[in-house]
Amino acid sequence: MINAILLYVGAGLITLWGIAHIIPTKSVVNGFGQISKDNRRIITMEWIAEGLTLCFIGLLVLLVTIFAGPQNSVSKIVYLTSAAMLVVMAVLTASTGARTSILPIKICPAVKIAVAILFILGTML
Repeated sequence: MINAILLYVGAGLITLWGIAHIIPTKSVVNGFGQISKDNRRIITMEWIAEGLTLCFIGLLVLLVTIFAGPQNSVSKIVYLTSAAMLVVMAVLTASTGARTSILPIKICPAVKIAVAILFILGTML
């Protein structure tokens, strides 16, 4: 039971983080000042893509937990690969965006790692 709670909390947290990532897209892109239309489009695409990826990971874990249960061997593969992807994304963010002065981006790697830990614990307990 505790494993399902950890998985639900992690799934909800990373889904909300993904939504919170998407909502300020316009202001984030505007923060780059005068850049070409192509660069605006690329930044917009990448910003939204990361938010959608986070939402996808969270919803995938949520749906797998609801419909297959946390003890299913395929579910465990989903949880562990989702955790691995979050770690990869955290390393990428830590080495790029988190090196800026923008606070939400600075804490983003910690959120991703925390959810990855929840998914791993949810798999092991």
